[in-house]
Amino acid sequence: MKLDDLLSTVAGTCTTLAFLPQVLHTLRTRDVKSLSLGMYVVFTSGIALWIAFGIVIRSWPVIITNVVTFVLAALVLVMKLRYGREQA
Repeated sequence: MKLDDLLSTVAGTCTTLAFLPQVLHTLRTRDVKSLSLGMYVVFTSGIALWIAFGIVIRSWPVIITNVVTFVLAALVLVMKLRYGREQA
């Protein structure tokens, strides 16, 4: 494995794992009151752009780790949209 692939795999894995506790907490409690809708919209959009970047540079580590993070972020965003109105 090339050094750039190794670094991007480790970095992507770390950032995805760092996000996982928030996702699990939100799934378990359905408490989205303290989550910023704007932040999740921008964050999810940014992750989508990282996926596009990974495709352009043909980097599987960038693509795969960001697809996983995108799915998790989108899940939280959907829960914020669904349950956020109930908790306002």
